[in-house]
Amino acid sequence: MARALQNLPLREEPVELRAETRALLEESPEEGSRLIGEAAFVADLLWEDWGETLEPKGMGRDRFVEISRGYADELRLWVVGERPWDHCAAGLAGRVKRRLPA
Repeated sequence: MARALQNLPLREEPVELRAETRALLEESPEEGSRLIGEAAFVADLLWEDWGETLEPKGMGRDRFVEISRGYADELRLWVVGERPWDHCAAGLAGRVKRRLPA
């Protein structure tokens, strides 16, 4: 079923979101880590782009956020500048596609 999706569109890097999240991580590491671990800061954006494609394939928003949380280490690497956005977002898209219901 994942093949039927082809590609999920990748939006341009949310530069301001990254900067705000990085500043929070530096100013309050515990709160910044919590925010990244919850993954909603990125999942909310991507769900806007991907939700209409994923829901008919059997993946709801809650499951999408759960998968995004499992990707939090990669999200952190993007926030701190060690991963480019396109690699991070494409990696999450691949993870999501692999976890679609059969």
